[in-house]
Amino acid sequence: MSNGNTVTLIGNVTRDPELRFTPSGSAIATFGLAVNRRWQNRQTNDWEEQVSFFDVVCWRELGENVSESITKGTRLIVTGRLEQRSWETQDGEKRSRIEVIADEVGPSLRWANAQVTRVERRDGEGPRGGGSSAPPRAEPPAGYDYDEEPF
Repeated sequence: MSNGNTVTLIGNVTRDPELRFTPSGSAIATFGLAVNRRWQNRQTNDWEEQVSFFDVVCWRELGENVSESITKGTRLIVTGRLEQRSWETQDGEKRSRIEVIADEVGPSLRWANAQVTRVERRDGEGPRGGGSSAPPRAEPPAGYDYDEEPF
């Protein structure tokens, strides 16, 4: 189900993940991601570049896995949603920040390789509260025909 707020970013980690825990015990990892855009200026034939910086937030098991798996400089693919967080400083100034709340984080294998190690879930954890080690099976969209599978 899409609400029109889905983003996919490919970039380099700018700082090692910081892992914290909420008072209820949920893990939350945060890190920075730099996304470069490079293009050739057609008038000068010079290459130009623009870098955008994003704060990425990973909750629960994703946060724990991210904090154990990535370091500054790692090239990642991040999918998630944009969320604006607002607060007031001690001086009464209003501030806000747009963050990427990650659904998935993975290494980019374009210029690197990776070894994946499956982490078994602990009992009672997971999106549906069950102790199953298998991820929940997504239902195909209505009208989906398995004979159209491209592989």
